[in-house]
Amino acid sequence: MAIPIRRRELVLVLGGIAAAWPLVARAQPTTERVRRIGVLMSTTADDPEGQARIAAFHQGLQESGWTLGRNARVDVRWGAFDADSSRHYATELVALAPEVIVAFASAAMGALQQMRTGVPIVFVSIIDPVGAGFVENLARPGGNVTGFSLFEYGLSGKWLELLKEIAPSVTRVAVLRQAAVASGVGQYAIIQALAPSLGIELRPIDVHDPGEIERSVLAFTREPNCGLIIVGAPSGVVHRDLIIALAARHRLPAVYPFPYFAHSGGLVAYGPDVVYQARRAAGYVDRILKGAKPADLPVQAPTKYELVINLKTAKALGLEIPSSVLARADEVIE
Repeated sequence: MAIPIRRRELVLVLGGIAAAWPLVARAQPTTERVRRIGVLMSTTADDPEGQARIAAFHQGLQESGWTLGRNARVDVRWGAFDADSSRHYATELVALAPEVIVAFASAAMGALQQMRTGVPIVFVSIIDPVGAGFVENLARPGGNVTGFSLFEYGLSGKWLELLKEIAPSVTRVAVLRQAAVASGVGQYAIIQALAPSLGIELRPIDVHDPGEIERSVLAFTREPNCGLIIVGAPSGVVHRDLIIALAARHRLPAVYPFPYFAHSGGLVAYGPDVVYQARRAAGYVDRILKGAKPADLPVQAPTKYELVINLKTAKALGLEIPSSVLARADEVIE
């Protein structure tokens, strides 16, 4: 049986429902704020290593609860190891008003530092960040910068020891460096100090353009018992395919500073996994977005150093890698 409702009662009921609408609307989940992150890469956009680092950084963000397009946006620019390009893209990124910027390698970090921006910066793959003037000290960086250092200079001596271990007959070693980069000088100094005790004569080769590299390596190999060491420097990374090819052409045993050199055909590589550092950097970005200050986040040293041996290259060179070295390897490419 229908129950009659008076007009006055109906108005009161409808009015109550209408009054409740704002409360219901406020109770609905709101759209998440999208946090903007800038990334200034040191490599070119088509460099496989650069792409791997970006992918690892994105993975690290996801592991911390950030989803691209939902609550985070990442703007990436590629400096191509060029100072002018790095400055241009640093200016472009800062103009986008990100809440934090990630800088890969010294060229990117230097370009951002010159701008004197107050935006928090997390660097990745920097050798000696204190000596470069990027932070005050490793434990308490100060200012708006923190990040992940690449390695200590002492690692350079291990490259020479490793070369002598895999190729005992080597008595002359060319060290491919970038003299204009302070860290290149520092790495060479460590190798130079160790060389006499191993009976090694050194020759520094400054790495600039492909023609110069080819001419210098050719001149060096006119005498026997030669080997190569490539230090961690931008030019060595840019021209790594050429350097690996020259080592193969002149049958030179060579030691490289990063695992991806061995993946590209280099004989032996020993150094930090920069892709892993990129993923760790996402953790610092997460903490900064949640209120942490870069000045209070200590600069982190690598936690993973990898020894990678390319046995295919060793066979082509006629080298037999000692079992003691193979036993220490993190990866052996057959």
